[in-house]
Amino acid sequence: MARLIVLAGFFFAFGFALVPLYDTFCEAVGFNGKTLKDALAAKDAPPSAINYSRKLGVQFTATLMPGLPWEIRPLEPAIELHPGELRTTRFLVRNLSDQTIVGQAVPSVSPTVAARHFRKLDCFCFTQQTLAPGESREMALTFIIDGDIGDEISELTLAYAFFLAPKDPA
Repeated sequence: MARLIVLAGFFFAFGFALVPLYDTFCEAVGFNGKTLKDALAAKDAPPSAINYSRKLGVQFTATLMPGLPWEIRPLEPAIELHPGELRTTRFLVRNLSDQTIVGQAVPSVSPTVAARHFRKLDCFCFTQQTLAPGESREMALTFIIDGDIGDEISELTLAYAFFLAPKDPA
């Protein structure tokens, strides 16, 4: 009986620790489009050389999760750029409700091997966004795709899932 209790406690602790371990793993290897660690490091890193010998296609998408009464769309659904080139694009967001709403964007890059080369220098996804009733706003994303990205990648997609931010319990 004691062994079963210890085993159950171990599994509970493992399950509790799994989410932060998974997030740390994803940020470290760029899996599942998590690029925050790379973006923070990119602010101090020297700019990568622009590779004018090739172009990449980049698509932008946005999805709203249930419960978030917003409208969101990229102002440029697709662009072409040279690897290493600094680019800024914008998303238009509008609060369709009669209440102030706080939302949070979660990015994902595909193919997943490209995530480690996609460096966000400034992004609305770094913080929660508050929109007043009926308010519209353009939100900027400034990024670089490393010049040393592999030749096997010619197109990538940056997708944002927008969630209703949890309410402050206070």
